[in-house]
Amino acid sequence: MTHADRGRYAAKHGTGQAPDERIAAAVRPKVQDGRLGCADAERISADLGVPMAEVGRTLDLLEVRIDRCQMGLFGYPSGEKGKGVRPADRVPQELEAAIRGRLAEGRLPCTAAWEIAGKQEISRMAVSAACEALKIKVKPCQLGAF
Repeated sequence: MTHADRGRYAAKHGTGQAPDERIAAAVRPKVQDGRLGCADAERISADLGVPMAEVGRTLDLLEVRIDRCQMGLFGYPSGEKGKGVRPADRVPQELEAAIRGRLAEGRLPCTAAWEIAGKQEISRMAVSAACEALKIKVKPCQLGAF
């Protein structure tokens, strides 16, 4: 969603949709200033055993803004367009091959980026920095933010 859509996240899901109350109950105590960090959303997903997409849907329906993307792509107070990630100076061949091998429609899905980070034992931000250097967009977001 764009900057102009802020505060109208529920509109992505059509009218008459209700948040999952079990997820909402876990989300509400963690929300600060109308925001919830991506890592908090991931923990809620794991704790409740629900897909991250369901947590994201509930956040949208509650009009809670997702903050501090673990890929560094949005929700940071400084940087270009609120990004917390900078392009890597150098991308190791093995990492580039892993990224290019998981592209879908020219983009790297967030889930694939997380899997690559886990397999290569590097941070998620390192994968994102490599994508920035390679001019590859990370999309779609597991939480549905983009």
